Amino acid sequence: MRLVSINPATGRPVASYRGHTRTEVRRALGRAHDAYLTWRELSPTARGKHLRALARLLRSQRDPLAALATSEMGKPVTQARAEVEKCALLCDFYAKHGPQFLVAEPPTGAPPAARVVYEPLGVVLAIMPWNFPFWQVLRAAAPVLLGGNTLLLKHAPTVPGCALALGRLFADAGVLEVLLTDTTPIPALIADPRVCGVTLTGSTAAGKRVAALAGAVMKPGVFELGGSDPALVCADADLDHAAEICAHARLLNSGQSCVCAKRFIVVRSVLREFTGKFVARVAARRVGDPSDPATAVGPLARADLREKLHAQVTASVRRGARVLLGGAPLPGLGFFYAPTVLADIGPGMPAYDEELFGPVASVIAVRDEAEAVRVANDTAFGLGAVIFTRNRQRARRLAPQLAAGSVFVNDFVRSDPALPFGGVKQSGFGRELGAAGVRAFLNIKTVWGA
Repeated sequence: MRLVSINPATGRPVASYRGHTRTEVRRALGRAHDAYLTWRELSPTARGKHLRALARLLRSQRDPLAALATSEMGKPVTQARAEVEKCALLCDFYAKHGPQFLVAEPPTGAPPAARVVYEPLGVVLAIMPWNFPFWQVLRAAAPVLLGGNTLLLKHAPTVPGCALALGRLFADAGVLEVLLTDTTPIPALIADPRVCGVTLTGSTAAGKRVAALAGAVMKPGVFELGGSDPALVCADADLDHAAEICAHARLLNSGQSCVCAKRFIVVRSVLREFTGKFVARVAARRVGDPSDPATAVGPLARADLREKLHAQVTASVRRGARVLLGGAPLPGLGFFYAPTVLADIGPGMPAYDEELFGPVASVIAVRDEAEAVRVANDTAFGLGAVIFTRNRQRARRLAPQLAAGSVFVNDFVRSDPALPFGGVKQSGFGRELGAAGVRAFLNIKTVWGA
């Protein structure tokens, strides 16, 4: 088996890599387990020092790492550099604050002789996607490693160069093993007693399959899955600000982000004004060569992703959606899709019911904020949500009504090392980051009398 990197901007091969055999996969698991037996004995502070060293490596290699991500999955290079920098900040955060998440503590109201301690479990299998090829891995890895576990990384087959680069970054610590393989070994790896749990970022369908495997052998999992995030534009919103933030959120990573806003739910009294401002800002984003720092929107990562996106747009238009901007693949080399805004969206259309993973925005008109909340929750997903309003009390009243793992006010949804991140409903379960991310794969043990 060979894994081939395709440059999405040209459609041409970048590099070819030999995949690992079953024997090599077993050996990698053995190395990860052997490393765990040593790594778990280090203090959290000592583990944090390794994370600080990793942060320095990430910063020193930012530009070549960013160029690699751009060549393998088409991310605009300025955003790729920011991704690497955010990974470094994440490592620094856990080096500084992580040890306090592991301090043994007497729970509130517990007997004086009791305390809770946090102990690592073993090797965590990480199944990671291509869209943030460094951040998604580090977001899972840093808290898992700080807690004393080690990581076995099965990365997306379209970014093998990024996977191997991550392996080299972790080489000194020896706590992350990279697998170049398809999904064939996953069931056996999850069943292996040396694997203590699994973390996956990907589609809801993939998450369900892997969660079933983990559940069958009673192993914990964290699943960050799809999303069709709503952005509620209230009648009192700052429409210039809302339009700018919404355009940025929808086109970030060329629209290939689970947590970026996709459905823009607008109260009718400001619909026309908001839509005009929003379309103008989406149209102003430069589409082109992702290696050019001036580019804001690059290609989709694969040809089949573009085909699926266009099929969803076409089906929505056939059922009554109206194209305000774009609506078609761009001609020429690569897998580019025109930034697109659709209006007159309603139930039964892919633009309403499904996740559109690319630079396509769905504008949905509602009568008032009560209907806005109902439409926002009328989805199988529940990852993030945004509220645009000048009234802080309104935001505080609406936020608890939204079925989402994160709610941002007058800003776009994003992850932060200090805050738990994840979703509800079909967007998954479990949390990454913050203290929750460290404790996701630990034995939270009660000790009484010692």
